[in-house]
This record gives sequence, structure tokens and C-alpha cells, in this order.
Amino acid sequence: MIELYYWPTPNGHKISIFLEEAELEYQIYPIDIRVGAQFEPDFLKIAPNNRMPAIIDRAPLDAGQPISVFESGAILQYLAEKTGKFLSTNLRDRTVVMEWLFWQMGGLGPMAGQNHHFAQYAPEKIPYAIDRYVKETNRLYGVLNRQLEGKEYIAGDYSIADMACYPWVLLYERQQQNIEEFPNLKVWLDKIRDRPAVIRAYQQAEAFAGQPTITEESKKILFGQTAKNS
Repeated sequence: MIELYYWPTPNGHKISIFLEEAELEYQIYPIDIRVGAQFEPDFLKIAPNNRMPAIIDRAPLDAGQPISVFESGAILQYLAEKTGKFLSTNLRDRTVVMEWLFWQMGGLGPMAGQNHHFAQYAPEKIPYAIDRYVKETNRLYGVLNRQLEGKEYIAGDYSIADMACYPWVLLYERQQQNIEEFPNLKVWLDKIRDRPAVIRAYQQAEAFAGQPTITEESKKILFGQTAKNS
């Protein structure tokens, strides 16, 4: 049994996609980031960076005590190694998958996240900041579009690299990107969107539909953290 500590954000969706694709038994424990649930002491024991998602594996491969994992990329790698799925054991193929997983974690996610922040949530609209992150998101889309030339999926076969990137690219309109400018990316996006496991994963988010993700009070919680108050 996998315990998934989750909120319906791109990083949360990454893990529910994997769990559905691998047909692992799991249970969702909502971490409502709008009200500061990510700062609860019990959650910090498994996610010291006070960010979701996180998991607890109650049946690890070594048959020992439960293992907790935080950081979405680390979780994807852990689950892939646990199940032997979506991460090749071939050295060269595995290396490509890990390159693109780290590319998402270090580039696409953070840059698109800053894009979202300055365009939608910042109390002051700063043209330079908005332009900076919209353009950098555009550059990254171009990188991924080129990688997908002649390929069905990012690393050839469907992998955790696709699961990591998809929830972020899905929000292209919010990121002020014209998906028609990236034909390979558009085909890839549509292909993953139609996967039954991906559909099921996004259905998990329906329980949270209609709830405002960001309020003025939650902005203080989400964007006002320092070492003292986190």
C-alpha cells in the first residue's frame, strides 16, 4: 500500500499518474496547501521541505519498515525502481530518462511555476518578471518539442520523464504559450491525455473541483514563507 500525500497540482498529478499506470494500490491523504496543512508536524516528518507530494510505502522491497519519500522526482524514481516499470534497466536508455526527469525538476517546473506566480498571483504585475518567465517557458517548450521530433515519447518509450513533464505542459494556456507553435509537443500532449491511467489520475482531482485554489489568505501562507515561519 502506498500512502500518497497529495493536492491537485502538477507535482501532485505526477504521482497519481504513475500509481494509476502501474496499478499500485494507494490511498490519497489530502494536504490542503491553502490552509497550511503542509506545515503540520506529522507531515513534516515525511516532507521536511513542507511541500507535497510525498509518499509512504508500507510494503517496501526490502520487507523492512515503511519508507517515506518526498520530492516528486525522487518519488517517481523510487516507484519506478520498486515496480520495475517506466524506467529502463538499460544503461543508455535509463540515462536519457533521468536526464529529462532532472530537466523537468530543474527547469520546466520551476520556470513554469514562476510564470504562474508573476502572471497570476503576484500582488503587483511586474512586466519584466512576467516577460522573463513567459519567454523562458517558451524556450523550454522549444527544447522539448525538438526532443520529441520523430519520437512517440520523450525518451522513446513511455517513462517517468513523460509523467513528470505532462502535468506542467498541460497548463500551456496559463503559461501564455501557443501549443500550435510546437507540433511535436501537441501530438505528445494529446497522446498522453488519452491514456486511461492519466484520465483516472485526473479524476482523482475532481473531489477538489470547485474549491478556490488560491485566496488572499492562502497567498500569505504559500508565498510568505521564511525560515522562521516554515
